[in-house]
Amino acid sequence: MQTENFDITTAKGLTEAEAARLLKDVGYNELPSAKARSAWAIAFEVIKEPMFLLLVAGGAVYFLLGDLQEALVLMLSVLVVMGITFYQERKTERALDALRDLSSPRALVIRDGVEKRIAGRDVVPGDLIVLAEGDRVPADAVLLDCTNLSADESLLTGESASVRKVCAESLEKSSVMARPGGDDLPFVYSGSLVVQGRGVAQAMATGMNTEMGKIGKALQKVESEETALQRETNRLVGRLALLGLGLCLLVVIAYGMTRGSWLQGILAGITTAMAVLPEEFPVVLTVFLALGAWRISKSNVLTRRVSAVETLGSATVLCVDKTGTLTMNRMKVKKVFARGESFELDDGRDRLPDAVHETVEFSILASQIDPFDPMEKAFKKLGEDYLAKTEHIHLDWELVKEYPLSKELLAMSRVWRSPSGKEYVIAAKGAPEAIVQLCHCDSGEVDQIFKQVQTMAQEGMRVLGVASASFQKADLPEGQHDFEFEFQGLIGMEDPVRPGVPEAIKECYSAGIRVIMITGDHPGTAQAIARQIGLPSDRVITGPELQKLSDEQLKEQVRDVCIFSRVMPEQKLRLVQALKADGEVVAMTGDGVNDAPALKAANIGIAMGGRGTDVARESASLVLLNDDFSSIV
Repeated sequence: MQTENFDITTAKGLTEAEAARLLKDVGYNELPSAKARSAWAIAFEVIKEPMFLLLVAGGAVYFLLGDLQEALVLMLSVLVVMGITFYQERKTERALDALRDLSSPRALVIRDGVEKRIAGRDVVPGDLIVLAEGDRVPADAVLLDCTNLSADESLLTGESASVRKVCAESLEKSSVMARPGGDDLPFVYSGSLVVQGRGVAQAMATGMNTEMGKIGKALQKVESEETALQRETNRLVGRLALLGLGLCLLVVIAYGMTRGSWLQGILAGITTAMAVLPEEFPVVLTVFLALGAWRISKSNVLTRRVSAVETLGSATVLCVDKTGTLTMNRMKVKKVFARGESFELDDGRDRLPDAVHETVEFSILASQIDPFDPMEKAFKKLGEDYLAKTEHIHLDWELVKEYPLSKELLAMSRVWRSPSGKEYVIAAKGAPEAIVQLCHCDSGEVDQIFKQVQTMAQEGMRVLGVASASFQKADLPEGQHDFEFEFQGLIGMEDPVRPGVPEAIKECYSAGIRVIMITGDHPGTAQAIARQIGLPSDRVITGPELQKLSDEQLKEQVRDVCIFSRVMPEQKLRLVQALKADGEVVAMTGDGVNDAPALKAANIGIAMGGRGTDVARESASLVLLNDDFSSIV
């Protein structure tokens, strides 16, 4: 499919001169990242804490009194704390830099009529971007040409399933970008991943003007708060300072009135005040927090802010993103329905019943040979696991033609020719209603099929229909409706729960921590995952329902509801704020750009290191280097 008046064979794209001028005008295609703090900035951050101001003030007083030994001890304590803080900061920055280098995208663009690979940061509005399977989209763009294109937008939307793309009818009609999420949009978004097909898109927005950049702007409005430990130590310092000052005045007055020496009284008063102050406390506190950071680093948890170690221990609510945190973000075949019976694939069996062999065979034939799409990979793995030693795997067959899915028919077919060459074999898969339409099933069979579809969907599965046909004429027809398809069965797929998550959820409840799932996925899918991991699944609030609630109503609802689905990024932030307003200490996990504002607003933000985005990692207090949710429990 192509956009009106666009021809990929004659497309020239921008000239290098135009691209250079645009790059100068709009700037690099990147989000501003937090720069590493200098040694002076770290020193100032340490000294401005009231507890350490007390140490510095104490050292200065001892110096004025002529007690150099005490003065040096106190100043050395401050230097020890600075050293620990500096070491932790640099260690964290090195780890984040390494992760940032791994995720730095490159882009294939057309300039001066020639395809060339450039750094993603050099893409400018107007660039023609060539997209293929496995490419990270470098900018928000409108599709001018595409074939069977699907993209994973979970980092922006939180929805685990990839979304289908179509070409724009014209550039004029697609001049305003729609929000990400949902099938059949002619737009691709910066940070999303092409999982199937190919296409050419024209960049519309780069850098801070992208959907990802808009979330970055929202981050700037979120202020970081003091931790409970910081508030307590500041309060303690204030009280000790008042106590010391009071004792100092009392001793000065008493000394002056009884002995008549006011100077000696002042010196004695200062000495008494200094004896009251616990000068070692700041050093001990910092060392213990640093030891905590070191201990959790052994579990692949990187501490960006040392104070987060204490906050983690006092959390009362843990908000978790579903996709990639609770689940693997990797599709897997869970159930096969064929010949009126359904079969579970995780019940320990090492082979499939013969009844489902053909359904699985044609689902593999309808899939890509070397797939990148997680769903297509699931079909390939299904064949490798269960049909490798059977006659149902056809490595020697030749792919002749492919019929892509469209808005009119949500099914795709692949035409194969066997070595004998006597006839074509056609395998189709797609939405159950589209497959039923191709097969011309009778009403009784249709009712049975959709009853099974509903059952599988309620279990949180994504359901696809499978059909097959044969064709003996030499000339293949233009459309899929010209084949006489036979219905083969249904395939139910799920994003499996990460190992160890159900046990981690139990440990959270044992420790008095309530777990709340916040996801952009469907309510049914969220409830199915909740049942698997042990979360209460009876009540769900969706994004549209949340939108209608006032702040006071939301504060009441968050006390009981544990699942929020179809939630937008700004709503995640609102949920965190409602929980905090209700007196909870909130920990929030996430990996996508859509999670970043909530990660920053939470008392403690926990980002995924492997799959997470730079924006999420820089907004968080802790980073899970191995993306293992159970590491923080």
